[in-house]
Amino acid sequence: MAEEKSQASSSKMLTLKASDGVLFEVELNIAKEMKTVQAYIDDCEDIETIPIPNVLGKHLAIVIEYIKKTNEEYDAEFEKQWNMDDLQLLLLAANYLNISGLQECLCKAIAKRIENKSPEYVRKVFNIENDHSPEEEAKLRKEYKWAFEGVDKD
Repeated sequence: MAEEKSQASSSKMLTLKASDGVLFEVELNIAKEMKTVQAYIDDCEDIETIPIPNVLGKHLAIVIEYIKKTNEEYDAEFEKQWNMDDLQLLLLAANYLNISGLQECLCKAIAKRIENKSPEYVRKVFNIENDHSPEEEAKLRKEYKWAFEGVDKD
């Protein structure tokens, strides 16, 4: 009996509607991996289409694929596929959908990309304005000289 219920819940389909109107039909067990969607399902019993207002279809497709294939080998390949902009947008999607495994994978991927990079590179990647004057920055570079050793060329 429990096995029948498990099969029924995994074969039930649900539609997710991305912010750009793209629709994805997914199995209930896949949708429930997204904690935000799980909460929606818990609140609304007879829901067939769930809006995902903060995630574009392009990124929702990637998230769904990740959930279907999640494993360590896939994580290693997954992080290599995307440029920094996509990684950041996927991280926002994973955060909104509350998928901790994907969040961890993306944070590791982003950390690897900025590892041993200069502050200027990191500022550029994350669009951060330098709030230090040239004098302040020179003082910090002198005071914390060790932090700038071994920095890769951008």
